[in-house]
Amino acid sequence: MNRLTLALDVMGGDIGPRITIPASLKVLEQDPTLSLLLFGDSQQIQSELDILFKQYPANLRDRLEIHHCSRVIANDQSFTDALRHSKGTSMRLAIEAVQKGHAQGCVSAGNTGALMGLAKVILQPLKGIQRPALISLLPMIEGGNSVMLDLGANLECSAENLYQFALMGAIFAENRLNLVFPRVALLNIGVEEIKGHKSIRDASELLAKDSALNYVGFIEGNYLLNGKADVIVSDGFAGNVALKSLEGAATNVIALLKGKSRNHLLKPLFAYVMKALFKDSYQRLKSINPDQYNGASLIGLTAVVVKSHGSANVDAFANAIKDAAFQARQQIPQKILDGLSKY
Repeated sequence: MNRLTLALDVMGGDIGPRITIPASLKVLEQDPTLSLLLFGDSQQIQSELDILFKQYPANLRDRLEIHHCSRVIANDQSFTDALRHSKGTSMRLAIEAVQKGHAQGCVSAGNTGALMGLAKVILQPLKGIQRPALISLLPMIEGGNSVMLDLGANLECSAENLYQFALMGAIFAENRLNLVFPRVALLNIGVEEIKGHKSIRDASELLAKDSALNYVGFIEGNYLLNGKADVIVSDGFAGNVALKSLEGAATNVIALLKGKSRNHLLKPLFAYVMKALFKDSYQRLKSINPDQYNGASLIGLTAVVVKSHGSANVDAFANAIKDAAFQARQQIPQKILDGLSKY
């Protein structure tokens, strides 16, 4: 396996190096061909490493490179202010490392708007792509995964934008999920042709005319996890609301299934109802680990960029790094560019 280098913004997220550094070491131990460039406050990074190196093989040091950054983009910083004052920040320098060829991908749990804006400016969209989009895996109730985009990069989208998201999503699903002719659906408020914004109805017409796409029509929010589509397309506003609603509901349901509720009356009742309603899927639901689905990828760019949740724990951030490594090794951006020619 070829060696790979990723650039990490280790200052991003709610906790920063206390999460990102142990996650980095965890992935390095599991992946002997991976090297990491750590961008952030060298004193904080070294402090964490000094503690953690006692638990890991000494040779991991050889695959870590610290790049000191005195400045950080704050999570609550406005989009325009973050971009205007991004010079010398851990996020910008991590992205620039990819642009200069020092790394093949970037991972950050920092300010989402700033990451998308900087990545688009520094790394540039693929030829023919008007707007990059955030895409993420979704678990399906009966097993397997689907993908959904856009999840917040573009709040308002034209029919052409949605059509391009569908193309990129289909190519991503083919390569990330190993699917052939993935089913593509548009998120809408109903399945009837007359429903939804004009941009969604117009996008549906564009998708239906493209015989290279396996377009299956509209999908409603209550069927996102039911395996009715492999690629779910929406504008960034609806997609972000849908995803966070799913995440919140899933987290609460899983907490109840695993007995973490403080309501002692609700807990056994809920477990009984779930077992009765979902006999075949109950154990699978109980075993789902939300950390496995941490991170969304900004696709449509010339290189891999993965956005981790700001609240990610060590395992979740480690999974975001692994996902970036997988995409870089599979050369997903190049495959998307090559795949666009067949659609």
